[in-house]
Amino acid sequence: MPTRKYTYYDFTLSLCPECLRRVDAKIVFENGNVYMLKRCNEHGNSKVLIADDIEYYKNIRNYNKPSETSYKFNTQTHYGCPYDCGLCPDHEQHSCLTVVEVTDRCNLTCPTCYAGSSPTYGRHRTFDEVKAMLDTIVRNEKEPDVVQISGGEPTIHPQFWEIMDYAKSLPIRHLMLNTNGIKIAKDFEFAKRLKTYTPDFEIYLQFDSFENNVLHELRGADLWDIRVQALENLNALNLSTTLVVTLQKGLNDHEIGKIIDYALQQKCVRGVTFQPTQIAGRLENFNPETDRMTLTEVRRKIMEQTDIFTGDDLLPVPCNPDALVMGYALKLDGEVFPLTRYINPNDLLDNSKNTIIYEQDEQLHGKMIELFSTGNSVEVAEENLKSIMCCLPNIDAPNLGYDNLFRIIIMQFIDAYNFDVRAIKKSCVHIVDKDNKIIPFETMNLLYRDDKRERLEELKQKA
Repeated sequence: MPTRKYTYYDFTLSLCPECLRRVDAKIVFENGNVYMLKRCNEHGNSKVLIADDIEYYKNIRNYNKPSETSYKFNTQTHYGCPYDCGLCPDHEQHSCLTVVEVTDRCNLTCPTCYAGSSPTYGRHRTFDEVKAMLDTIVRNEKEPDVVQISGGEPTIHPQFWEIMDYAKSLPIRHLMLNTNGIKIAKDFEFAKRLKTYTPDFEIYLQFDSFENNVLHELRGADLWDIRVQALENLNALNLSTTLVVTLQKGLNDHEIGKIIDYALQQKCVRGVTFQPTQIAGRLENFNPETDRMTLTEVRRKIMEQTDIFTGDDLLPVPCNPDALVMGYALKLDGEVFPLTRYINPNDLLDNSKNTIIYEQDEQLHGKMIELFSTGNSVEVAEENLKSIMCCLPNIDAPNLGYDNLFRIIIMQFIDAYNFDVRAIKKSCVHIVDKDNKIIPFETMNLLYRDDKRERLEELKQKA
């Protein structure tokens, strides 16, 4: 009998990368890789690499947990995903992290920018508009887990401090500032004022490379001195910081291990987030055929380029396992102890468990006994450590602080090439738009920005 050259695995709905129409898609295994095969009546067949690790891809289905939805939905379900975003009642995950774009403007014109920002693009949101956006998040979430003040470059907003003060007055568990670091590097007093928003406040700092040619290709400027000075100021204040790396295959993926090692040497840095480039917005130096990176490629390169993390340390995040990977470690007395490997994976699906079995590692166990020796048994330590096993943890252990934690996150923002409706319905990183709708990050950049709206309306009519 004739046989196909691939093994059929699954079926989903995707988008044509050319016209964004919904199309059927097959998930297949071929030569050790996972591909998506799809066909558009107008633009023909396409084949997209979505993973280079079949076993990991199959395993992510074991990490799905019951959906946690928002308290409020903002749109109706009518046309079908992804044409009803807002959030609609058919969405399967609440906003774990909500981005508030307070301005379209930026002090850079990066060749790679999902929002297409520049010094002349768009406008600043008014303070009242930003307040309404933040209030929308609180209505949807009651106590939002993470809210990220973003842009554009938010630090150039003329009412930046008023926005920050208002955000901090709300019942937001963790507030972040997404920035390129220019203002922090050039103005230490500015950084000092940011420190007043702690605790439960963090800098999300753009940090793509050590190499000037890479920075020019991604950001259009030599920003290395800015990065160094920004981190110097943040270290002086010990202001919690996450380094955020936009990855492009063949450009800066060889620096993954070096960035992790560098981050571990910085007093203020709590972790690194790796984000493969999303094919959306402004992409001047990007070829989708050669430059795309999958989540599993990033995961593999972390293991290849560091001695710290193994496959047991980099696990799917249950709220959206198709798009998120997490790994945690503890920094104790100048040493780094991977922690995620000591979690029972089955317990990740039940928020009441998250059992940590670090007694398997005698050295780490000894450190834990030492840390909790002040009136705390190891059993109490175990109970307290449950609270750190999420994307942005609260540390409630008496002698263990957030600065003892180091996390790796891989965040793959799905685009029209690898669009999988199963992952989109589980998207937990959202953007509140200027119309006060809560929209998944992925679909916002594909369909819901101003320059995409006309096409969206055409697609709705054909849905």
